[in-house]
Amino acid sequence: MSNGATPTRDALDDKVNRLFAGKVVRKDLVRKVKVGANVPVFVLEFLLGKYCASSDEVAIQMGLQVVNDTLANNYIRSDESMKAQAKVKDQGRHAFIDKVKVRLVDSDFWAEVTNFGHKNVHVPEHYVREYERLVMGGVWAQVDMRFEYDEESRGKNPFWIDKLTPIQIATFDLEEYRRVRREFTTDEWLDLIMRSMGYEPKEMSRRLKLLFLVRLIPLAERNYNLVELGPRGTGKSYVVQEVSPYSALLTGGTTVANLFGHMTGRQKGMVQIWDVVGFDEVADLQKMPKEVITTMKTYCESGTFQRGQEAVAGDASIAMFGNTNQPVDVMVQTGHLFAPMPDIIRDDMAFIDRLHFYLPGWEIPKMRNDMFTDHYGFVVDYLAEALREMRKHNYTEIIDRHFSLGTHLNARDRKAVRKTVSGLMKILFPHGEVGRDELVELLEFAMEGRRRVKEQLKKMGSFEYYHTSFSYTSQETGEERFVGVPEQGGRDLISTDPLAPGTVYSAGVTSDGTVGLYRLEVSVSSGTGKLKSAGGSGGAMKESIQRAFSFLQAKKTELAIARDLDVSDLHVEVIDLLGNRVEAELGVAFFVAAYSAMRKAPVSPALLILGDMSVQGNIKPLRSLTEPLQVAKDNGAKRALIPIENKRNFLDVSADIVEHVDPIFYGDPKTAAMKILGGL
Repeated sequence: MSNGATPTRDALDDKVNRLFAGKVVRKDLVRKVKVGANVPVFVLEFLLGKYCASSDEVAIQMGLQVVNDTLANNYIRSDESMKAQAKVKDQGRHAFIDKVKVRLVDSDFWAEVTNFGHKNVHVPEHYVREYERLVMGGVWAQVDMRFEYDEESRGKNPFWIDKLTPIQIATFDLEEYRRVRREFTTDEWLDLIMRSMGYEPKEMSRRLKLLFLVRLIPLAERNYNLVELGPRGTGKSYVVQEVSPYSALLTGGTTVANLFGHMTGRQKGMVQIWDVVGFDEVADLQKMPKEVITTMKTYCESGTFQRGQEAVAGDASIAMFGNTNQPVDVMVQTGHLFAPMPDIIRDDMAFIDRLHFYLPGWEIPKMRNDMFTDHYGFVVDYLAEALREMRKHNYTEIIDRHFSLGTHLNARDRKAVRKTVSGLMKILFPHGEVGRDELVELLEFAMEGRRRVKEQLKKMGSFEYYHTSFSYTSQETGEERFVGVPEQGGRDLISTDPLAPGTVYSAGVTSDGTVGLYRLEVSVSSGTGKLKSAGGSGGAMKESIQRAFSFLQAKKTELAIARDLDVSDLHVEVIDLLGNRVEAELGVAFFVAAYSAMRKAPVSPALLILGDMSVQGNIKPLRSLTEPLQVAKDNGAKRALIPIENKRNFLDVSADIVEHVDPIFYGDPKTAAMKILGGL
């Protein structure tokens, strides 16, 4: 938009100006002013909405002048705090816009007025009671300040707040909002919401628009848990930071008391006061006390948590944002999509299972100038107020009008899908009127976002999350449809290519059905017959390898490797393919790998070796076959070497696995080696 020309208006601009007069603002004005003033968008638009909410160009220019004057005279830049303090002293009083935080010192309330640069400003107590947010993170407000010598502190704290007006819309009429929504088509409304967020929807795909909408769900839906991981510069935390005065963005660590309130109950926590609590850099959670994560886990499940003797409830949504450093295809192929999370969360499957939607941040383009709109959108605090008002309503049952959810969705999956649909309904169809096809779109989108969470849990090798074939059935036609995730690349961790001698795959399973998948690599160097660990093994795993090595030493003549073994050292490295640190006993796999390395004969490809052994070479069967074979099949295994004692367990294995993975049973280590080393 060069030479200061007025942007051309389109039909949607005319319509919103007619139907929402005074509640919309031209979004390029916001950017014009924003450049010169580091003020949150909702503060700017509060002023623009007051002076520029018009479609008459002359009125807009005059209004813009007022806004700029207001910002020049009444907004304090942080480097001008002394000048502002001097102004209040000279004039005796001054009104300005700033962020006010209040804290309790001994038994007095003191306000910190951020850019004004004074931490001990007298504040009338009734404001603290009226606006709880003052004590939790602070409020942007119009502040009327006076100067008066304070006897008690001998003039040290001479500033007094006379009047404090938070910057929020005074009244919001939900019925009017819903009524006027009926005048718009779904597409028009979707574009209006995009423009209200500051983006221009013309060039966007339908899917991209919906992804942007998901960022608003935490503002409209109570206790919604959203995670978005993606590249830098895609505006992940913009909504939480700029769009709503009811959300708080945490950067850096925090404490349990700050998030969930003090034990004494004297001070409320953030989750009770804000509508959304966002974590800007998820990686920072690593530095937080473990208790923060455990309390948050309970909170994300039920919206309640324990403080002292009390069970306390909050309805803030939790939004977590983090940066991915690798391209998504690499993440999908080599690990799982929660890899950028700090391990305090990444390794806590129960925590991850509580997330309702994983927004694929890699699909959102980096913010460029041409993505921002010059058209009209809602003044953001009007939109924020609308979304906040919608929090009181519930659309979680709306799916049941037309659809039932498939068997693979457990209780948590259903809750997540319903909450996402409900949130999207509130944003797109606040009047509650939605067509069947439009509902399908929301439902499939919601299922995809939840399935992405569950697919990662499945990749971590946990058997309880194996049902990821999400589907829904139409009540009218009885037709069942399945919903996938676009980036669902394969994870063939077990290579079907020929392997180097000494390399084998193995797996172990814990009592709760979590599977560990491993690649063992044994290499030979000249030495004196010792076993050296090159890393990756410890505890029970190391002991099982040691037992197998002792058996190898004892049987070296029988195995025809005595001459070679006496002048060699074996180096063993264990690579944890799923990264979930399952304690597995891999004796037989090591024995076969060592034999393969000594004989320089590769093991057949796409093979999984199961079982452990005693020092005498007696085989120890596995607790269960179903889980390890399922994980092996999903990761490319075609054959499995299985202890004969597990043969009866093979009857429990599903037909799907039997079809893909051929069993080879063995009764002793030597037979195991012979069967798969090409009959050496």
